[in-house]
Amino acid sequence: MTALSPGSRARAEARPDRPSVVELRLTAFAAHRRAGFPLGPLSLFAGPSGSGKSSALRAYEALARLGGGAELDEVFPDPVACVPERARPDAQRRRGFRIGCTADGPEGPVRLDVAVQAEPELRIVGERLTAGGLTLLETALRDPGRRSVQAAWHTAGSSPVTRAPLPDDRLGTPLLPLRVAGKTDGQRQVLAAAEQMVVALRSVFACDPLPRSMRRAVPLGAGRLLRGCGNLAEVLWRTRSECGRRHGLLVDAVRAGCAGPVRDLLAERQPGGIGMIGGVGGMDGTVQALLDRGDGLRTPLGRLGDGELRYLALSLVLLTGPGVLEVDTAGEVPAALQTLTVLADGFDRDLDVRQREGLVRLAARMCERGHIRLVGAVSDASWAAGVGGVTVVDLEP
Repeated sequence: MTALSPGSRARAEARPDRPSVVELRLTAFAAHRRAGFPLGPLSLFAGPSGSGKSSALRAYEALARLGGGAELDEVFPDPVACVPERARPDAQRRRGFRIGCTADGPEGPVRLDVAVQAEPELRIVGERLTAGGLTLLETALRDPGRRSVQAAWHTAGSSPVTRAPLPDDRLGTPLLPLRVAGKTDGQRQVLAAAEQMVVALRSVFACDPLPRSMRRAVPLGAGRLLRGCGNLAEVLWRTRSECGRRHGLLVDAVRAGCAGPVRDLLAERQPGGIGMIGGVGGMDGTVQALLDRGDGLRTPLGRLGDGELRYLALSLVLLTGPGVLEVDTAGEVPAALQTLTVLADGFDRDLDVRQREGLVRLAARMCERGHIRLVGAVSDASWAAGVGGVTVVDLEP
């Protein structure tokens, strides 16, 4: 075994155990050109309307879905909207966009860069996976008449690279475990880097609570929180009894962000009417969330303001985990080695000063533990300047 030098040993020890995305690159995407954004455990994109906050989060979510194996047309239903406005078509009338990211983890920083053609046909025309200055995977469109790209990945065996076609409607990196045998050191390096990137990307929960959908009673189901948090009552019905400690922390957070006294947060089955299953006085299969005021009064969430509802939903997201959220995690990787990344566009929307400061402090505490990361978009982040652990990305219009 080769001994590591003191410098190499220090770098190896400094590598994080859980893969995570530490940089987002928008080389040419919507309003962004040649842009690179560092991402910490808690990052806030800040800027006025039109500065590109939402498009940055949209690009991150797109990479996450591609990393999970989604097809290109599912991820980009309107690909032309992602093309920079002033981008001119080439002689074949082709236009497109470029996005990428860096994932840090046990293998060190791994870079992924993707070129997508939006017109005249939607397809991936180039992909590059690199680590330590070495190109591990590279694809290119050789024949526009074929629905495939030519891929070459690092082998470091009797042949330096292996070449084979890959489909042009999905990312090649998550397909590598099906194509690379892992017999040589080079192939194992490719597989390790690809796995790190895929794990870093897959565990993403894009969340934008919609207060109007949270006011209604909802039917019981799988108990996994949806993107708009409209089934929050159903999730509370499940989680209140699953983990008393986390529920207690949620109640504390709600108490700090909602008006009036709060003793508990609960969900109740709703009574059915005549003709419903169970007859008069039976239960109709729906649940409603309520605040227990502690004096015999229970306030339905429908009576709360929009800011209170968004604050409550985001607090629930930060205090739960992948098992409660509608997110596709890497099931073959132990939970201790995964990090859930919450994408929250309009993180401060409808929140008053007390609510947004309380929410960002809660996020900072949860992100500090390493199992959760948050990337949010706010109009102004000056109020978060005093909170430790917050990375602010200022965008100019």
